[in-house]
Amino acid sequence: MLDNSLGPVSSRITIGDRVYLQLRDALITGRFDPGQALTIAALAKSFQTSPMPVREALRRLGAENAVEMASNGSACVPTVSVERLDDICRARVAIEGLATQLAAETVQPHEMEAIEQSMAEHEAASTKADVYDMLLRNRDFHFRIYSASRSQVLAQLIDSLWLRYGPYMRMLSSYIAPRMGTGLHKPFANHHHAIVAALRQRDGAAAREHMIADITGTQALLQDLCRAETGLSPDISGK
Repeated sequence: MLDNSLGPVSSRITIGDRVYLQLRDALITGRFDPGQALTIAALAKSFQTSPMPVREALRRLGAENAVEMASNGSACVPTVSVERLDDICRARVAIEGLATQLAAETVQPHEMEAIEQSMAEHEAASTKADVYDMLLRNRDFHFRIYSASRSQVLAQLIDSLWLRYGPYMRMLSSYIAPRMGTGLHKPFANHHHAIVAALRQRDGAAAREHMIADITGTQALLQDLCRAETGLSPDISGK
């Protein structure tokens, strides 16, 4: 079934752009299941639009590798695999690590305040039942840091990577939702605190190291979830 957060679009920007932006945001936050079909008719009904803007939005998302296009113009969310996950995370480590290191050199006091506020909001959200709110707060935390790097190119590349990471966010949210309030978030909160401390000290190398640890910590969890999804045994080698 399609996510019920989709709704009628506004006419303040073009309908096609609004459909694209809503679908893009839904994908990047993991609102769709891996492999889920996204049909033009169903999406047009959800958005209360004609098929044309939906078809164009899917075409744009296909060009960004966020969905896989079918010959009839419909699309599906990419499936998950350890190999795809590792490929995305390899790029995330390189690019987000660099952006974090640069941010340590250029972050301004008002930006540090906003980063710390996002960190606090993420921790507060982890005690509630809305897993998507928690993940959105996590995204805000990360992107405030990347914005402070002053690199538009890196920010655009990171945005593209997070879009392709969407199916794994869905897996993560499904795993976290029944465990909200159990302390599952604490290791990741610790990474956030370490990143913030390094940014405050303008220690780019340490900030980069802790950001990489944050990414790879989630990657390790998702590797096991991917193996379970595909019927493979979890890696218990500790490597």
